[in-house]
Amino acid sequence: MSQAAYEKHLPIVDGDSEGFWEGCRAGVLRLQCCLSCGSYRYAPKRLCPSCWSTEFEWRAVSGQGEVYTFTVEHHAYHPSWKEDVPYVIAVIQLEEGPRMTSRIVGCEPEDVRVGLQVQVTFDKATEDISLPLFEPSGKGDESRVSAQTMGSPS
Repeated sequence: MSQAAYEKHLPIVDGDSEGFWEGCRAGVLRLQCCLSCGSYRYAPKRLCPSCWSTEFEWRAVSGQGEVYTFTVEHHAYHPSWKEDVPYVIAVIQLEEGPRMTSRIVGCEPEDVRVGLQVQVTFDKATEDISLPLFEPSGKGDESRVSAQTMGSPS
């Protein structure tokens, strides 16, 4: 059975981002790590924004993070998104430091909140492109306290 053609916009893979997309295709989130100062960076670029070094290597990272901020899209800005609304676009604070914009999947939009612990998952859009998305990880949820129990007398 053939897979329907992917109709949404796809990233342009260039020399700076090729290592990132190779990792995604393999199901591994990889970031550039500066060999001079050790800082991770995203989006891929030629110069380290911390020390300006051009020396780096691609390193697999945990794929864990938390929602830093988000928005819920209720309008399909392109016909290919019609079946997905509402959907969540979020900025993810990765454990390794950089922030990454992506979609949140695997939960209802009303369940997304700032601080939600998430982990990467991949959507195989084409043979060459797998998109990094994030889903709730369940980590840290045990510390959530409902508003009903906070400050209520026993």
